[in-house]
Amino acid sequence: MIYHINFGIGWASSGVEYAQKYRAEMLRSIKAESKFVFLDFMSNENIQTLTSNMGFQDDEVIWLYQYFTDIKIHETTYTIEDLKKTISNNIQTIETSGKIARIILEGEGNFVTCYLKEEGKNLVDRAEFVLNGFLIRKDFYTYTRIFSEYYAPFENKAKVYMRHFYNEDGTIAYKEFIDGDNNMFDFNDQKLYSKEAFVAYFMQRLALTSKDIVILDRASKIGQSVLQNKGDSKLGVVIHAEHFSENATNDDYILWNNFYDYQFTQAKHIDFYITATNAQNKLLVRQFKKYMGITPKVFTIPVGSLSSLKVPNVPRKPYGLITASRLANEKHVDWMVRAVIKAKQQLPELTFDIYGEGAEKAKINQLIREHQAENYIKTHGHQQLDDLYQQYELFLSASQSEGFGLTLMEAVGSGLGMLGFDVNYGNPTFIKDGKNGFLLPINLDQQSIEETINAYAEKIVAFYQLNLDQVHKQSYKIAKPFMTENVENMWAKLIEEVQHD
Repeated sequence: MIYHINFGIGWASSGVEYAQKYRAEMLRSIKAESKFVFLDFMSNENIQTLTSNMGFQDDEVIWLYQYFTDIKIHETTYTIEDLKKTISNNIQTIETSGKIARIILEGEGNFVTCYLKEEGKNLVDRAEFVLNGFLIRKDFYTYTRIFSEYYAPFENKAKVYMRHFYNEDGTIAYKEFIDGDNNMFDFNDQKLYSKEAFVAYFMQRLALTSKDIVILDRASKIGQSVLQNKGDSKLGVVIHAEHFSENATNDDYILWNNFYDYQFTQAKHIDFYITATNAQNKLLVRQFKKYMGITPKVFTIPVGSLSSLKVPNVPRKPYGLITASRLANEKHVDWMVRAVIKAKQQLPELTFDIYGEGAEKAKINQLIREHQAENYIKTHGHQQLDDLYQQYELFLSASQSEGFGLTLMEAVGSGLGMLGFDVNYGNPTFIKDGKNGFLLPINLDQQSIEETINAYAEKIVAFYQLNLDQVHKQSYKIAKPFMTENVENMWAKLIEEVQHD
C-alpha cells in the first residue's frame, strides 16, 4: 500500500491536492493500491463531498479523525426525517431557506438548524442544537452520525470543549477534549496529549511493513511523528514548490524552505525525494552534496500528465489570451491585467479570460472596472478547462515561483503559446524562449513593478510577430513527454526501485 500524507482539502484546492488527484489516476491505472490521508480537522463539509469533487474514490480516502471508527467515507445520505427520529422534544414546525432548514421545537429558544448538502434536498451535513437560546451541540453526518461537538458559554460566546467520534452502532469510538489550542484524545487504551501524538498513534495503527510506501506531500509539525513511526516502510517526500531561499543562500550556508527543512535535515531517514522537473532534481542533488555531503535518491516525476493532446477542431480565437490559477497575491494576476490593458493599445483585438477563484478576485474585478476593460477582460471563476484551453492562442503566467505548474502543462498540451517569467521551475520546462513564447527576465531589485508590467505588455505584442503555426507545433512537442503513459511508467519504475531497495 502507498499512503500519501496531506493536511486538508477544499473547494478551491491548491496545487498539492491537484497533484494528488493526478497521481491517484496514474496509480490506479498501474494497479498500485493507494490511500490518501488527510490530517486536518474539517467540519464545514463532509470530507467525501470534497474528495469526490477532486476525483478521489471513497475507498482511497482516509480521514485521520474518522480512521479510528468503523464508519466509512461515504456521501451524505442522512435526511431530515432521520434526524427528526432522534429528537425527543415536540417539533412545532420546519422552516426552510436555501441550504438551511430550521426545526422549531417546543419552548422558548429551542430549535435545530440543519445545514443541507444541496438546496432543495433534505440531506443533512450537520445540525446545530440550541436550547434556551444557547448552542449546546453540533452533530455531523454522512450515512449516519459521525461525530458531535459540545459547546458551553464562554465570554458571551459558544465555545467547543469536547468532541465524540462514533461507530456505526452509535457507541463512542474516542473523545477529543479541546482547550484553546490544546487537544487531548481519549481512547480506551490510552490518552494522547497533542495532535502530534495523535498522528503518531495513527501511524502506529497502520502497522506498516517493508511492502508499504509512505509519501509526504505535507509534513509541517507532524514530520517527526511520521518518521518515528513509519516502521519498515519506505518514506518519500514530494517537493511541490521552491525548496530553498536563493537570497539567503551562499557558498557556506543554504536556507531551506520551512516546509521542507525538517525533511531535508533528516535526509538519512528519507528513502527518496520526488521533484516535478529535471531542473529541480539536478539542483537539489547538487545542493545536498555541497551543503550536507550526501547524495540522496531523487526521482523526477511530473506532477500531472496529459491523457491526450488537445487539438482544436475550429480555429482558435484570434488574439485570445487565457490564464488559470488561484487568484492569490503571489500569482500576480493584476499584473497580467494591467499588461493586457497596455498591449491592447497596439493590439486592439486582444481579449483576456481569467479562470480561477481566490482572495484577489474582487481586487482584480475592481481593476478591470477602473480601466473600463469589462468588454475584453473577464473573470470566469473555477471551471473545468480540459476543452477550453485550445480555444485560445496564448497562455499568460506571472507567478515568480512554480514548482511545476499544472496549468502550464495543460496549456502546452493544448498547443498554446506561453508567456511567463524566467523563474524556476515550471516556466523554463514549458516555455522555450522565442519558440513557443517568451521567458521574461525579472529582477524587482533593479526594476519597478511598473517597468515589469511594461516589459510584459511588450512581450504580448512581440508574441504576435511570431509564426503562430510554429508556436503551436512547438508547444505540442514540449507536451509529448508528459503524456499519461510516460508518467505512469515513471511511477511504476519508482515503486519497483524503492521496494527492491
